[in-house]
Amino acid sequence: MTEVHTQVSAEELAHTFEEAEPEVDLSQYAVEDWITLAIFWLMAGAVFLQFFTRYVLNDSFAWTEEIATYCLVAVVFIGSAMCIRLDRHIHVDLIFRYLPQAPARVLSTAIDIVRIAFCAYAAFLVWRFMEIVEGETMTTIMLPKNLIYGCVFLGFVLMFVRSVQVSIQNWRRGYSILERPEAFDTVTIEP
Repeated sequence: MTEVHTQVSAEELAHTFEEAEPEVDLSQYAVEDWITLAIFWLMAGAVFLQFFTRYVLNDSFAWTEEIATYCLVAVVFIGSAMCIRLDRHIHVDLIFRYLPQAPARVLSTAIDIVRIAFCAYAAFLVWRFMEIVEGETMTTIMLPKNLIYGCVFLGFVLMFVRSVQVSIQNWRRGYSILERPEAFDTVTIEP
């Protein structure tokens, strides 16, 4: 197979840099996206600081590992709300290929209800756990552990809210990503 190169003059090449740049649309991002991004960069800074102090200064800060670990927990739970909003959690839709439309719709609605119930119950359990461990501090720094559990609680509350929103959208649309995955290949994001 031979490569084909189109000859371009210097003037044509120079004009390609004059083309208008596409406009940036930040409206597709929701609050959990921005919170997750901020915590991610805090985690990245803690990891870099740990690397720098350990391998460059040969005197590691002990607290950076704990902060990075807690930031990772927060990124996972708050970022999960983003995955629910975008229908990007792992799911198996094999059974839906073989079910008739009516039973598939019933099963999909049941899955939406179970997801809502799970997120609500998990938020309740984390809230109860926060009451139990109130006053405990982190190992290496004197901050309350409820900061990280608060992030987990916030994540489950956001997941609950996004689950309700996705269920309503599925109900109005008449199908979910499980029933028609091809309809979600080029989806527009609703915050």
